[in-house]
Amino acid sequence: MAVLNIPDENHLLRDYDEVRDYLADIGIVYEYWEPVADLPQDASTEEVLSAYSKQINELKRRGGYVTADVISVNKNTPGLDAMLAKFNIEHRHDEDEVRYILSGRGLFHIHSQQHQRDQVVAIEVEAGDLICIPRNTLHWFDLCGDRKIRAIRLFQDVSGWTPHYTHSAIDRKYEPVCWGPRYIQSQTTTIAED
Repeated sequence: MAVLNIPDENHLLRDYDEVRDYLADIGIVYEYWEPVADLPQDASTEEVLSAYSKQINELKRRGGYVTADVISVNKNTPGLDAMLAKFNIEHRHDEDEVRYILSGRGLFHIHSQQHQRDQVVAIEVEAGDLICIPRNTLHWFDLCGDRKIRAIRLFQDVSGWTPHYTHSAIDRKYEPVCWGPRYIQSQTTTIAED
């Protein structure tokens, strides 16, 4: 599930309810959906969209989305750095940015100006996380260290969306640090039998 970092307060939230409620307070929709257990990692776009058709149709109904697709990127994706350079700079869109994460991890920074506060929060998303960033919300996106993510995207316009850059440079003040799962090497002791 998502990890929410509030860097200027040096505060991390990991509890689902706390993350969801905090994001809701700044206008971001966050939900967790159980991933489809029998869907193979290399499932085709059609298989993914079919497996999640009930959830996609519910989101289309709720948000007026008209189309969905699947994006898959990894460290070997041609032009990955150029693609990321379009999204890791503060921008906004004329429509919502909706992502359901199938695999991998990514980091959305949200520049919230809610409640007379100018604040940046970072949301690390992973498999099962659904995030909806409303139109005109200032944000940027980075991949985590493994540089891979696969996600369902929903759009309100079939042509997709275009980033409108702010040129504020605030994105340069925040490092794209992911806080996700930490793996501690297990230490096992072998006892020789006599």
